[in-house]
Amino acid sequence: MTIERQNPPGLHTPPGYHHVTTTSRSRTVYLAGQCPLTPDGALAAGDVLAQTDQVVTNTAAALEFAAATPSDVVRTVIYVVTDDRATLSAVWDRLTASEIGPAFTSASTLLGVAQLGFPGQLVELDVTAALP
Repeated sequence: MTIERQNPPGLHTPPGYHHVTTTSRSRTVYLAGQCPLTPDGALAAGDVLAQTDQVVTNTAAALEFAAATPSDVVRTVIYVVTDDRATLSAVWDRLTASEIGPAFTSASTLLGVAQLGFPGQLVELDVTAALP
């Protein structure tokens, strides 16, 4: 069973991710949107990058619980409360350099949004993984 990450001819070469991710694996894991909440349910203190670090910690724990690794991830959607491209790039760079960085080589979408579910929340990550 495999996961294939490809860029079709005629499409631009994306920076680090792939346009198309296909899998022949049989078990799919869908994580709830991973928010920057600490284990006691409090919003992680700090700026968007500090919140991104908490999202990474939470996502790594959820993947591990599901017996998945970042390399098993086939799709991510990243939501950031901003209209600033530099902030979006900083979050992307933080995620791709993190312990879950391999997750972002698959089909990925990065969005600037007006707001998220918790007051003060600045980032959220939606993840789908495929397992044998």
